Amino acid sequence: MAVTAKMVKELREKTGAGMMDCKKALTEVEGNMDKAIEWLREKGISKAQKKADRIAAEGSTSVEVDGNTAVIFEVNAETDFVAKNDSFKQLLKELGTHLVQQKPATVEEALEQPLHGEGQTVNEYITDAIAKIGEKLSLRRFTIMEKGENQAFGAYLHMGGRIGVLSLLEGTTDETVAKDVAMHVAAVSPRFISRDEVPESEVNQEREVLKKEALAEGKPENIVEKMVEGRLGKFFEGIVLTEQAFVKDPDKKVKQYVQENNATINNFVRYEVGEGMEKREDNFAEEVMNQVNK
Repeated sequence: MAVTAKMVKELREKTGAGMMDCKKALTEVEGNMDKAIEWLREKGISKAQKKADRIAAEGSTSVEVDGNTAVIFEVNAETDFVAKNDSFKQLLKELGTHLVQQKPATVEEALEQPLHGEGQTVNEYITDAIAKIGEKLSLRRFTIMEKGENQAFGAYLHMGGRIGVLSLLEGTTDETVAKDVAMHVAAVSPRFISRDEVPESEVNQEREVLKKEALAEGKPENIVEKMVEGRLGKFFEGIVLTEQAFVKDPDKKVKQYVQENNATINNFVRYEVGEGMEKREDNFAEEVMNQVNK
Protein backbone atom coordinates (compact mmCIF):
# COMPACT_ATOMS: atom_id res chain seq x y z
CA MET A 1 0.00 0.00 0.00
CA ALA A 2 1.34 3.43 -0.97
CA VAL A 3 2.02 5.82 1.91
CA THR A 4 0.46 9.24 1.23
CA ALA A 5 1.22 12.67 2.68
CA LYS A 6 -2.25 12.70 4.22
CA MET A 7 -1.51 9.46 6.10
CA VAL A 8 1.81 10.82 7.36
CA LYS A 9 0.07 14.01 8.55
CA GLU A 10 -2.61 12.01 10.39
CA LEU A 11 -0.05 9.82 12.14
CA ARG A 12 2.03 12.84 13.09
CA GLU A 13 -1.02 14.54 14.64
CA LYS A 14 -1.85 11.39 16.63
CA THR A 15 1.65 10.69 17.95
CA GLY A 16 3.64 13.94 17.76
CA ALA A 17 6.46 12.02 16.08
CA GLY A 18 8.57 13.55 13.31
CA MET A 19 7.49 13.43 9.68
CA MET A 20 10.27 11.07 8.58
CA ASP A 21 9.61 8.75 11.52
CA CYS A 22 5.89 8.67 10.65
CA LYS A 23 6.62 7.88 7.03
CA LYS A 24 9.03 5.12 8.02
CA ALA A 25 6.49 3.63 10.46
CA LEU A 26 3.72 3.56 7.87
CA THR A 27 6.04 2.02 5.29
CA GLU A 28 7.12 -0.69 7.73
CA VAL A 29 3.51 -1.72 8.46
CA GLU A 30 2.14 -1.21 4.93
CA GLY A 31 -0.02 1.77 5.81
CA ASN A 32 -1.86 0.33 8.81
CA MET A 33 -2.44 3.34 11.12
CA ASP A 34 -2.90 1.39 14.37
CA LYS A 35 0.17 -0.74 13.72
CA ALA A 36 2.14 2.38 12.81
CA ILE A 37 1.24 3.95 16.16
CA GLU A 38 2.34 0.78 17.93
CA TRP A 39 5.55 0.67 15.87
CA LEU A 40 6.42 4.21 16.99
CA ARG A 41 5.69 3.34 20.61
CA GLU A 42 7.87 0.25 20.47
CA LYS A 43 10.70 2.29 19.05
CA GLY A 44 10.25 4.87 21.80
CA ILE A 45 9.75 7.63 19.24
CA SER A 46 6.33 8.74 20.51
CA LYS A 47 7.65 8.80 24.06
CA ALA A 48 10.72 10.78 23.00
CA GLN A 49 8.59 13.29 21.09
CA LYS A 50 6.44 13.95 24.15
CA LYS A 51 9.60 15.00 25.98
CA ALA A 52 10.85 17.21 23.15
CA ASP A 53 9.57 20.47 24.66
CA ARG A 54 10.89 19.77 28.14
CA ILE A 55 13.94 21.65 29.40
CA ALA A 56 17.19 19.70 29.31
CA ALA A 57 19.99 21.86 30.74
CA GLU A 58 21.74 19.22 32.87
CA GLY A 59 23.84 16.28 31.67
CA SER A 60 27.57 15.97 31.10
CA THR A 61 30.53 17.01 29.03
CA SER A 62 32.95 14.39 27.77
CA VAL A 63 36.21 14.09 25.85
CA GLU A 64 37.20 11.30 23.48
CA VAL A 65 40.73 10.96 22.06
CA ASP A 66 41.62 8.67 19.16
CA GLY A 67 45.20 9.03 17.96
CA ASN A 68 45.66 12.48 16.46
CA THR A 69 41.98 13.41 16.74
CA ALA A 70 40.05 14.47 19.83
CA VAL A 71 36.56 15.73 20.50
CA ILE A 72 34.97 17.54 23.41
CA PHE A 73 31.18 17.47 23.51
CA GLU A 74 28.13 18.13 25.69
CA VAL A 75 25.05 15.95 26.02
CA ASN A 76 22.11 17.42 27.90
CA ALA A 77 19.51 15.71 30.06
CA GLU A 78 16.71 16.94 32.31
CA THR A 79 18.28 16.09 35.69
CA ASP A 80 21.81 16.15 37.03
CA PHE A 81 21.70 12.63 38.47
CA VAL A 82 21.17 11.06 35.03
CA ALA A 83 24.90 11.53 34.38
CA LYS A 84 25.52 8.69 36.88
CA ASN A 85 23.26 6.33 34.90
CA ASP A 86 25.14 3.49 33.16
CA SER A 87 22.98 3.86 30.04
CA PHE A 88 23.85 7.55 29.87
CA LYS A 89 27.56 6.77 30.29
CA GLN A 90 27.27 4.29 27.42
CA LEU A 91 25.57 6.98 25.33
CA LEU A 92 28.50 9.34 25.96
CA LYS A 93 30.99 6.66 24.94
CA GLU A 94 29.13 5.79 21.74
CA LEU A 95 28.70 9.44 20.73
CA GLY A 96 32.33 10.28 21.51
CA THR A 97 33.56 7.36 19.40
CA HIS A 98 31.28 8.37 16.53
CA LEU A 99 32.28 12.04 16.57
CA VAL A 100 36.01 11.36 16.72
CA GLN A 101 35.82 8.81 13.89
CA GLN A 102 33.30 10.42 11.54
CA LYS A 103 34.26 14.07 12.20
CA PRO A 104 30.97 15.76 11.29
CA ALA A 105 31.02 19.52 10.77
CA THR A 106 27.82 20.32 12.69
CA VAL A 107 25.44 18.80 15.22
CA GLU A 108 22.80 18.55 12.49
CA GLU A 109 25.17 16.59 10.27
CA ALA A 110 26.15 14.32 13.15
CA LEU A 111 22.52 13.47 13.97
CA GLU A 112 21.84 12.35 10.39
CA GLN A 113 24.96 10.16 10.12
CA PRO A 114 24.74 6.38 10.64
CA LEU A 115 26.24 5.64 14.07
CA HIS A 116 29.89 4.61 13.53
CA GLY A 117 29.16 4.66 9.81
CA GLU A 118 26.60 1.85 9.85
CA GLY A 119 23.09 0.98 11.04
CA GLN A 120 20.76 3.44 12.76
CA THR A 121 21.43 7.17 12.70
CA VAL A 122 22.83 9.05 15.68
CA ASN A 123 19.44 10.71 16.11
CA GLU A 124 17.70 7.31 16.21
CA TYR A 125 20.25 6.06 18.73
CA ILE A 126 19.56 9.06 20.99
CA THR A 127 15.81 8.49 20.59
CA ASP A 128 16.23 4.90 21.76
CA ALA A 129 18.25 6.15 24.74
CA ILE A 130 15.44 8.58 25.65
CA ALA A 131 13.00 5.69 25.76
CA LYS A 132 15.38 3.67 27.94
CA ILE A 133 16.49 6.44 30.33
CA GLY A 134 13.15 8.25 30.49
CA GLU A 135 14.46 11.80 30.06
CA LYS A 136 14.84 14.20 27.18
CA LEU A 137 18.43 13.92 25.88
CA SER A 138 20.21 15.99 23.26
CA LEU A 139 23.64 16.38 21.72
CA ARG A 140 24.13 20.11 22.24
CA ARG A 141 27.58 20.90 20.85
CA PHE A 142 31.02 19.55 20.09
CA THR A 143 34.47 20.68 18.96
CA ILE A 144 36.89 18.44 17.09
CA MET A 145 40.66 19.04 17.30
CA GLU A 146 43.49 17.54 15.29
CA LYS A 147 47.11 17.39 16.44
CA GLY A 148 50.34 16.90 14.55
CA GLU A 149 53.84 15.86 15.51
CA ASN A 150 55.28 17.43 18.65
CA GLN A 151 51.84 18.36 19.93
CA ALA A 152 49.79 17.05 22.85
CA PHE A 153 46.14 16.93 23.85
CA GLY A 154 45.14 17.68 27.42
CA ALA A 155 41.77 16.32 28.55
CA TYR A 156 40.18 17.12 31.89
CA LEU A 157 36.69 16.56 33.31
CA HIS A 158 35.72 18.29 36.55
CA MET A 159 32.89 17.26 38.91
CA GLY A 160 32.11 14.14 36.92
CA GLY A 161 31.85 16.03 33.66
CA ARG A 162 30.08 19.16 34.88
CA ILE A 163 32.98 21.06 33.31
CA GLY A 164 35.08 19.65 30.47
CA VAL A 165 38.23 21.05 28.88
CA LEU A 166 40.27 19.99 25.89
CA SER A 167 43.62 21.73 25.35
CA LEU A 168 46.22 21.49 22.59
CA LEU A 169 49.87 22.28 23.28
CA GLU A 170 52.62 22.71 20.73
CA GLY A 171 56.31 21.93 21.25
CA THR A 172 55.71 18.93 23.51
CA THR A 173 54.14 15.48 23.44
CA ASP A 174 53.76 15.44 27.23
CA GLU A 175 50.05 14.95 27.90
CA THR A 176 50.59 15.66 31.61
CA VAL A 177 51.60 19.26 30.85
CA ALA A 178 48.64 19.66 28.50
CA LYS A 179 46.30 18.23 31.15
CA ASP A 180 47.67 20.68 33.74
CA VAL A 181 46.73 23.52 31.41
CA ALA A 182 43.27 21.99 30.92
CA MET A 183 42.81 21.77 34.71
CA HIS A 184 43.73 25.44 35.03
CA VAL A 185 41.23 26.38 32.31
CA ALA A 186 38.51 24.39 34.13
CA ALA A 187 39.22 26.22 37.39
CA VAL A 188 39.74 29.79 36.16
CA SER A 189 37.71 29.93 32.91
CA PRO A 190 39.83 32.22 30.72
CA ARG A 191 38.37 33.40 27.42
CA PHE A 192 41.50 33.95 25.35
CA ILE A 193 44.97 32.41 25.03
CA SER A 194 46.94 35.66 24.69
CA ARG A 195 46.42 39.42 24.85
CA ASP A 196 46.44 39.86 21.07
CA GLU A 197 43.30 37.69 20.83
CA VAL A 198 41.23 40.12 22.92
CA PRO A 199 39.14 42.32 20.59
CA GLU A 200 40.41 45.90 20.48
CA SER A 201 36.88 47.20 21.05
CA GLU A 202 36.68 45.28 24.33
CA VAL A 203 40.05 46.61 25.50
CA ASN A 204 39.08 50.19 24.59
CA GLN A 205 35.79 49.86 26.44
CA GLU A 206 37.58 48.62 29.56
CA ARG A 207 40.14 51.41 29.21
CA GLU A 208 37.36 54.02 29.19
CA VAL A 209 35.72 52.50 32.28
CA LEU A 210 39.03 52.48 34.15
CA LYS A 211 39.75 56.05 33.11
CA LYS A 212 36.39 57.25 34.45
CA GLU A 213 36.98 55.35 37.69
CA ALA A 214 40.42 56.92 38.15
CA LEU A 215 39.11 60.44 37.46
CA ALA A 216 36.20 59.85 39.87
CA GLU A 217 38.78 58.98 42.53
CA GLY A 218 40.18 62.48 42.05
CA LYS A 219 43.45 61.37 40.48
CA PRO A 220 45.34 64.02 38.49
CA GLU A 221 44.85 63.66 34.73
CA ASN A 222 48.60 63.51 34.13
CA ILE A 223 48.85 60.18 35.98
CA VAL A 224 45.50 58.72 35.01
CA GLU A 225 46.81 57.19 31.78
CA LYS A 226 49.60 55.35 33.62
CA MET A 227 47.12 54.13 36.23
CA VAL A 228 44.76 52.90 33.54
CA GLU A 229 47.48 50.91 31.78
CA GLY A 230 48.49 49.37 35.10
CA ARG A 231 44.92 48.39 35.93
CA LEU A 232 44.46 46.95 32.44
CA GLY A 233 46.94 44.29 33.50
CA LYS A 234 44.39 43.04 36.05
CA PHE A 235 41.75 43.03 33.34
CA PHE A 236 43.90 40.83 31.12
CA GLU A 237 44.71 38.51 34.03
CA GLY A 238 41.00 37.87 34.39
CA ILE A 239 40.38 36.74 30.81
CA VAL A 240 43.74 35.79 29.21
CA LEU A 241 45.10 32.30 29.92
CA THR A 242 48.82 33.04 29.55
CA GLU A 243 48.54 36.08 31.87
CA GLN A 244 46.96 34.15 34.75
CA ALA A 245 48.67 32.80 37.87
CA PHE A 246 48.97 29.04 37.37
CA VAL A 247 46.56 27.25 39.74
CA LYS A 248 49.05 24.52 40.64
CA ASP A 249 51.83 27.06 41.33
CA PRO A 250 50.48 30.62 41.80
CA ASP A 251 54.02 32.04 41.95
CA LYS A 252 54.30 31.66 38.18
CA LYS A 253 52.11 32.57 35.23
CA VAL A 254 50.65 29.91 32.95
CA LYS A 255 52.90 31.27 30.21
CA GLN A 256 55.98 30.55 32.35
CA TYR A 257 54.79 27.04 33.13
CA VAL A 258 54.38 26.04 29.51
CA GLN A 259 57.63 27.77 28.50
CA GLU A 260 59.50 25.75 31.15
CA ASN A 261 58.21 22.67 29.33
CA ASN A 262 59.31 24.06 25.93
CA ALA A 263 55.70 24.41 24.86
CA THR A 264 53.15 26.97 23.74
CA ILE A 265 49.36 26.86 23.95
CA ASN A 266 47.78 26.31 20.55
CA ASN A 267 44.11 26.00 21.52
CA PHE A 268 41.64 25.21 24.29
CA VAL A 269 37.89 24.63 24.56
CA ARG A 270 35.99 24.78 27.85
CA TYR A 271 32.41 23.53 28.16
CA GLU A 272 30.27 23.88 31.27
CA VAL A 273 27.01 21.94 31.30
CA GLY A 274 23.99 24.10 30.61
CA GLU A 275 25.85 27.42 30.37
CA GLY A 276 23.68 29.96 28.60
CA MET A 277 20.62 27.68 28.68
CA GLU A 278 17.29 28.11 30.38
CA LYS A 279 17.14 26.08 33.59
CA ARG A 280 14.03 24.23 34.61
CA GLU A 281 12.18 25.13 37.82
CA ASP A 282 12.15 22.05 40.02
CA ASN A 283 8.96 21.12 41.83
CA PHE A 284 9.93 18.24 44.09
CA ALA A 285 6.39 17.38 45.21
CA GLU A 286 5.15 17.32 41.63
CA GLU A 287 8.10 15.17 40.57
CA VAL A 288 7.36 12.63 43.33
CA MET A 289 3.69 12.47 42.34
CA ASN A 290 4.64 11.97 38.70
CA GLN A 291 6.79 9.01 39.73
CA VAL A 292 3.99 7.56 41.90
CA ASN A 293 1.42 7.87 39.14
CA LYS A 294 3.53 6.19 36.46
